[in-house]
Amino acid sequence: MTQKNVLLVEGVADRDFFRELCKTLDLSTEIQVAPPKDLGGTHNTKQGVLNHLRGVLLPQIEDGQIQRLAIVVDADYAGAHGLGVAGTLNQIKEIVKPFGFELPENEIFPKGFCFKHSDGLSDFGAWIMPDNTNEGMLEDWIKSCIVRSEQPLFGYAKEAVAGLSARSLQKFKPIHSTKAEVATWLAWQRWPKYGIEYVFSKDELLVDKDSSLYQDLTNWLASIFKNNS
Repeated sequence: MTQKNVLLVEGVADRDFFRELCKTLDLSTEIQVAPPKDLGGTHNTKQGVLNHLRGVLLPQIEDGQIQRLAIVVDADYAGAHGLGVAGTLNQIKEIVKPFGFELPENEIFPKGFCFKHSDGLSDFGAWIMPDNTNEGMLEDWIKSCIVRSEQPLFGYAKEAVAGLSARSLQKFKPIHSTKAEVATWLAWQRWPKYGIEYVFSKDELLVDKDSSLYQDLTNWLASIFKNNS
């Protein structure tokens, strides 16, 4: 039986983003990056990820179909429409514990979560966007990692998005302001209308590889899919 490595993400945009990131790390041939629907799941959402994790992927770890597994989900915002970091982490803990995975006491949360297995299976990884500490989503991670040369243009994009509310033209929810800022900024690039994966453009890298948050995410990916025996 061929074992596979799976990185489960919330949706198509996240899939395309992480596929490009994995290419920069020479991991693209080692990891299947997919949202739930690509793997037979029902919904491309955070709950879709967690449901597919419990019902399908963790059992496949147990029977050897999957060797290494990790998920990336948004923290979103605590309250009526989200769980925040703490709520999301608690839900993940409850799902993986019956399958033998628990966090070690010395886990450094901002660096990404690596759950250890009681019988020595490969670590299960979880990253809660943007940084395992603050509420938000993938676009907040991008916003925090923008290269210095792009920050003036991004600042202008932020002003443009903020101006919509002042002119009563804003259609999106306030919690999606960062999504709108990133989308606006990307629409003003040399080749506009690309998705968020465009931040890894071969023509011009738009995120700072030396930023601590970029290093934390890439080191976490390597710890799960490269260094994990």
